Amino acid sequence: MFGLFPCAAVLNGHAGFARTGVSGRFSPSPVSGALPEKVAPTFSVRRDHYSKNEQSEPRMPKRTDIKSILIIGAGPIIIGQACEFDYSGTQACKALKEEGYRIILVNSNPATIMTDPDLADATYMEPITPEVVAKIIEKERPDALLPTMGGQTALNCALSLRKMGVLEKFNVEMIGATAEAIDKAEDRELFRDAMKKIGLETPRSMLAHNTIEALQALEVIGLPAIIRPSFTLGGTGGGIAYNREEYLAICESGIDASPTNEVLVEESVLGWKEYEMEVVRDKKDNCIIICSIENIDPMGVHTGDSITVAPALTLTDKEYQIMRDASLAVLREIGVETGGSNVQFGINPKDGRMVVIEMNPRVSRSSALASKATGFPIAKVAARLAVGYTLDELENDITGGATPASFEPTIDYVVTKIPRFAFEKFPGSDNRLTTSMKSVGEAMAIGRTFQESLQKALRSLETGLTGLNEVGIPGLGEGEDKNAIKAALGTPTPQRLLHVAEAMRLGVSNEDIFEACKIDPWFLEQMRGIVDMEAKVREFGLPQDAATLRMLKSMGFSDARLAQLAGLKPADVRKLRHSLEVRPAYKRIDTSAAEFASPTAYMYSTYEAPFAGKVDDEARPSDRKKVVILGGGPNRIGQGIEFDYCCCHAAFALADAGYETIMVNCNPETVSTDYDTSDRLYFEPLTEEDVIEILLTEKQNGTLHGVIVQFGGQTPLNLAEAVQKAGVPILGTQPDAIDLAEDRDLFMKLLNKLELTQPKNGIAYSLEQARLVAERLGYPLVIRPSYVLGGRAMAIVHSASEFERYVQDTLTGLVPPDILQRYPNDKTGQINSVLSDNPLLFDAYLSGATEIDVDALCDGKDVFVAGIMEHIEEAGIHSGDSACSLPPRSLPPAVIEELKRQTRELAFALKVGGLMNVQFAYKDDTIYLIEVNPRASRTVPFVAKVIGEPIAKIASRVMAGESLASFNLAEKKLEHIAVKEAVFPFNRFPGVDTVLGPEMKSTGEVIGLDRDFAMAFAKSQMGAGQKVPTSGKAFISVRDADKEYIVDMARHLVEAGFEILATGGTQRYLSDNNVPATKINKVLEGRPHIVDSMKNGGVQLVINTTDGLKSISDSRDIRRTALLAKIPYYTTIDGALAAVEGIVALRNGSLQVRALQDYFAA
Repeated sequence: MFGLFPCAAVLNGHAGFARTGVSGRFSPSPVSGALPEKVAPTFSVRRDHYSKNEQSEPRMPKRTDIKSILIIGAGPIIIGQACEFDYSGTQACKALKEEGYRIILVNSNPATIMTDPDLADATYMEPITPEVVAKIIEKERPDALLPTMGGQTALNCALSLRKMGVLEKFNVEMIGATAEAIDKAEDRELFRDAMKKIGLETPRSMLAHNTIEALQALEVIGLPAIIRPSFTLGGTGGGIAYNREEYLAICESGIDASPTNEVLVEESVLGWKEYEMEVVRDKKDNCIIICSIENIDPMGVHTGDSITVAPALTLTDKEYQIMRDASLAVLREIGVETGGSNVQFGINPKDGRMVVIEMNPRVSRSSALASKATGFPIAKVAARLAVGYTLDELENDITGGATPASFEPTIDYVVTKIPRFAFEKFPGSDNRLTTSMKSVGEAMAIGRTFQESLQKALRSLETGLTGLNEVGIPGLGEGEDKNAIKAALGTPTPQRLLHVAEAMRLGVSNEDIFEACKIDPWFLEQMRGIVDMEAKVREFGLPQDAATLRMLKSMGFSDARLAQLAGLKPADVRKLRHSLEVRPAYKRIDTSAAEFASPTAYMYSTYEAPFAGKVDDEARPSDRKKVVILGGGPNRIGQGIEFDYCCCHAAFALADAGYETIMVNCNPETVSTDYDTSDRLYFEPLTEEDVIEILLTEKQNGTLHGVIVQFGGQTPLNLAEAVQKAGVPILGTQPDAIDLAEDRDLFMKLLNKLELTQPKNGIAYSLEQARLVAERLGYPLVIRPSYVLGGRAMAIVHSASEFERYVQDTLTGLVPPDILQRYPNDKTGQINSVLSDNPLLFDAYLSGATEIDVDALCDGKDVFVAGIMEHIEEAGIHSGDSACSLPPRSLPPAVIEELKRQTRELAFALKVGGLMNVQFAYKDDTIYLIEVNPRASRTVPFVAKVIGEPIAKIASRVMAGESLASFNLAEKKLEHIAVKEAVFPFNRFPGVDTVLGPEMKSTGEVIGLDRDFAMAFAKSQMGAGQKVPTSGKAFISVRDADKEYIVDMARHLVEAGFEILATGGTQRYLSDNNVPATKINKVLEGRPHIVDSMKNGGVQLVINTTDGLKSISDSRDIRRTALLAKIPYYTTIDGALAAVEGIVALRNGSLQVRALQDYFAA
């Protein structure tokens, strides 16, 4: 198997680095023995952060004509553009600042590491629109612009600035990728012609810019066809059409989504094998392949949604070399000469025909994956190449400089990435995967074999899987079993791989499975090996000898999965394993397949059988005082980059305080899994088994001071108990305090003791009890299962019938696979067995209350209230989805003082050590306490940036034992105001209503920062991608309770020159109050109605609030149309009021840009 991994051989002169040096320019000196261990990686973390160790070597020719560089970030996290661009942007800022350039950064996402004020010289947290960036250029006058680090957002923004003539006017040069190269790669027609020129095939295709051209293309290409919009990201607006109706619909959405109104209609290559090559090239034409990546899912599934492996496993060496040559030829032809790109190929499994699908002339999502998979820091290298270095002049950090960056990485392990989806958050969404990306995060795992890495990746996802669990096939036992299996295998869904395993258990042959799903037979063979072994364990139980047990573990089986198969408890499996001394060994990622020793501690575990004698373990724990930080695992809605930000800050701060920092995480997109963020990195699943093994290894040497579990969201909190049982101290707030805040009964007793008010509430451990509690409290109610993050399955229920619907639909969806097996057809039994461990929590719903979030620090002696955020939307909308302002804008001083007092009391009562977050609601002069989270919450980075104090760093040092007083925190009166706004992925889920509720649906957030609330709010809307109209027609239709609030708002709009359209009731109310408004039909009242008008471009702003289920479904078309036509829409009255203030402010005043550093300059 491993004989297939291609070595880096020179193919044509200078295309790659042979082991003997290239064209005589450079030859690596032979290394004898191991390299000396360095204590720390090349980056030392000092007080001034990120300064490189001085090294006495001549500096190479970098450009000296450039003094300052503007880097454009990727903005808010959306599907298709996630944390990987924070990782690449952070790397670029660090690398270029170190080279002595002045760095100007623009990024509207406050949760990123790159927007920390010490990373760039001037950090603009402003909307990334060409008009705003133009103002920044005018103010800062940078010499160069680096557009390749911020995903599609940055590329498109840079191209617009060039078209507008801004770059020419202020004499700014684009570095990293020229506008010509970007156009050639992104413009589908230019790209196709370029490929023809160098003799590479692309799928037959035609361009279309409108419906007429789309119909002409249909005649030529035929169906099924793939539609790919130009200049978009993650396949937005594209898809696969199987019939004429779908074809026209997708073409329309694609032309709309493309900024240049252009789509490529391409012949179907569905079912072909898909590969990506991650390539880096410099101006002297040195080219190296960092990594080849193979998609397990065949063509037709977006690479971001596909399960992928690196290196490519099913190519012969000859095929690999052909693809390698082709990708280098593509880079040369397109003209990318400074940095990373990825090229995607399709191969027909029948005849081996190879086509080029597309190419990204920038650092992409796969670049982050390739960087983490090989240890080669693509973004850092690409940034340096952009300022004139060549690959042979840069050294490889991981080998401590033993190899140059031009040494092509090779890997002696297998990496598997599995995406994580959020379909359960969007009822009514279609969970079929297409060429338009839908995943919200991903987990990556590393093993010595494909089987080991696949099973580790499955349990890294945190979706309740412990391996290839039995999930059943929908529709079995209804008489059409064969078709049910075919349907499950033939439809790409997030569950497809598990369905493949189920089909194997049902006796379907590999050939038939391949026919149905087109997953390469080699992968099926490997999965068959896992399924056969499971059957043996089921039949014979666990082996009692070390060699056989190690063989099982080396196939990636977790203790929990083996326990399920053998009918034991996971603890029994662990006991057996430890008694037989079957323990994992840790290997290092060294970029050179162990040819050079690696001083960098970047590790993964394996149970590979020893070659001779003992397994070689490269962990080598140090004798220092150390702290382990548990990360947040794969991104998902409700647990994203904000928690990763806190983990990174813990690593920086504790390194400053002299501890050795050890990070455990399995998310390849993030800064926390960068080898120079912490001293030691374990790229491992965050499960009890994997974490305990790491702690046991680290305890062998030095002192393990403790573990931080409060920074990674819910994931590490679930491991707290296991860590304590293993005899390792937990730093900061103790797990029993965290449990107390989650436990309704204990928490209520505590509040009564402190005399704090809570909304009426109840708790139920069974379905029967739940019905009784609901009757007692009366409707409307807020219901949620305990121990969930991001309001998963949380709902507001208005009546008994809605409650029953909640039970049938939502709760049934939460039942884990093992319980489904125990009670196959008994829904009540399933739900009761879930509730007995995780009871349902009920709260009376406070309608119309103002919700407030408070973040505070505590060390047991003092409390510092870092930020009080007032939500703009009323209570009942999940705090992660609500816009909020800091400092609060309408709370009276007395209320603010009382909020601080209550927060202090709670912090002391819960014995908080570190960060805590409290949610209050304020209504009729009463403060209600909603919930307390004695951990880092998602608002931490936002608060830190706005108040100018690194609160996550301070919290980590308090947790490690320093006093809060020693940091001299004082409350400042802020002259500025910040608005945080959430960003939603509704455009990825056709058919889903966009109304907000208590379950979190946003994927990311942006910040609007200004001296004035209205302007800050307008900026936050622009940053979130909403247009802020300054003239036109505004449509208003609100429920009765909101009518009194709209009169002044409508008047302001009329004064600003808007014309108002309104439905019957609202229109009457407005004209009674002397506000001119035109009546327009509701959808039910016959045509032409409001939706027709919106589709024809006759509406610039939509304000639509609803009550009750009936009117929500009536007005759903309005919200959906607004979303697709990109008309700004507001579904809450408070959001609408703020928006109108923002519109008026933008119209009257001019938008000013200001760097974050300037807000805090004395």
